[in-house]
Amino acid sequence: MITYIRESIDELRNNVTLPTRAESSNLMVIVAVFSIIFALATWGVDSLFSKLIQLYFNNIIN
Repeated sequence: MITYIRESIDELRNNVTLPTRAESSNLMVIVAVFSIIFALATWGVDSLFSKLIQLYFNNIIN
């Protein structure tokens, strides 16, 4: 386990490069936009299913 941790730290120090501040900002905007779009799509599907279920049960009761 200790060897794994040491090798992980060594790889982080020597092989991993972090993006620039500009790249990070651009990626953050892209993630935010797609998150909002996905949330709206999920809300839309949920609303549609809710209306369909209400319609179905209202027709069974009446």
